Amino acid sequence: MLTVTRMDLDGAGSPMALVTKILKAEPDLPIPVPIEDLARQLDITEIRVLAADGFEGGLITDAGRSEGFILVNGAAGRERQRFTVGHELGHFLMTHHAPKTDAGFTCSRGDMRRARLAEMTPAVRMEVEANEFSALLLMPPPMWRHAMNGLGDPDLGQVTALARQFGVSKEAAARSYAQYHDAPVAIVVAKDGRLQRVYRNLSSFPKLCVAAGDPIPPSSAFHRLPATLGQMSDMVEARAQYWLESDWGTPLPELSEQVAFQRDGFAMVLLWAELAEENEDGEDNRTSKERLRDRQAKWGDRR
Repeated sequence: MLTVTRMDLDGAGSPMALVTKILKAEPDLPIPVPIEDLARQLDITEIRVLAADGFEGGLITDAGRSEGFILVNGAAGRERQRFTVGHELGHFLMTHHAPKTDAGFTCSRGDMRRARLAEMTPAVRMEVEANEFSALLLMPPPMWRHAMNGLGDPDLGQVTALARQFGVSKEAAARSYAQYHDAPVAIVVAKDGRLQRVYRNLSSFPKLCVAAGDPIPPSSAFHRLPATLGQMSDMVEARAQYWLESDWGTPLPELSEQVAFQRDGFAMVLLWAELAEENEDGEDNRTSKERLRDRQAKWGDRR
């Protein structure tokens, strides 16, 4: 039974501060997080699923935020609905979030994908913060790190398993996977053969030379496999020069990739880099399979 109240969250205004106080008040919070029960415990009086186009979620509340009412798009999958409830709960709990109209917050699918940028308007910042809150709440960092501990070599199958364990979408899991994995990895989300989004740890994974809207590089294993739903490739060597930006005189890291095909033309590409300083000196006469095998063995030794 949940016992946290909004009094326990007093003084917390940021996504991380709010989730930290929720976890302190609920040290035995189960996974998957019972997001609807938690929202009701925090004064959301009703969560209504609607058949509606053009929005993913909405929040109706009074000026004093004594209570709230959440709307969820019924056409969305269960995992997306859970993220939407968390997103709207974030709007409700962060009292500096102000809706554009008296009708409350109405959030689109694009709002649910807002990510932090160097410069943001106040409206975009609110959506980014609501997304951060929902992700942190549904994938609490202490529980997420524990689940990732000892996973071994990067693999898209791990993303699928984590998504199922935490009750989130594969894309939400991919975002956190890339952020928290010990290895320098990135996950590319593609649609109909073109890059849509990239999730990577900015401090460890190199910058990509392909951007949103660009085709997946022709050298990628993406183009060598039949686009069969649910099919996942082996980890294979990739041509780093087609994926990564390069500086003159600086060797590119060795790069491996794995591809998984999804519904409606979507696919994920996992990129795993071995940074240049980790490479051995001298001429490298190993085959691509030998380099990948040696890297996997070296990574396993570090676990």
